[in-house]
Amino acid sequence: MNETDLTQAKAALTTDREGLVHQLNELGATETGELRAGLNQGDGFSDAPAITAERTERLGVIRALKKKLDSVDRALSRIDDGQYGSCVRCGEPIPAARLEFRPASVYCVACKSSRG
Repeated sequence: MNETDLTQAKAALTTDREGLVHQLNELGATETGELRAGLNQGDGFSDAPAITAERTERLGVIRALKKKLDSVDRALSRIDDGQYGSCVRCGEPIPAARLEFRPASVYCVACKSSRG
């Protein structure tokens, strides 16, 4: 992978990372996926079921965002380590089109398909 491709990948991943961190902040979570203290918990006991449902839904979204953030961070780390663009399973190059579509990819298409 040439230097221009790596620069473009790093820029795309950095932009993705910033967006994910922003979304986590909007949901009241830190970069680690933990809810920040002091979130509005409603006005009383009658709100409890709605608050529980909202919190459960929010936690599910936060978990999904955190998983994506972890994937982006791994890809950025692989750029820094010189491993970006190689499949972590078989070591073969990941096609440029796949990396362009999903810069955080760590598996080639064959290995990703076999993982399920």
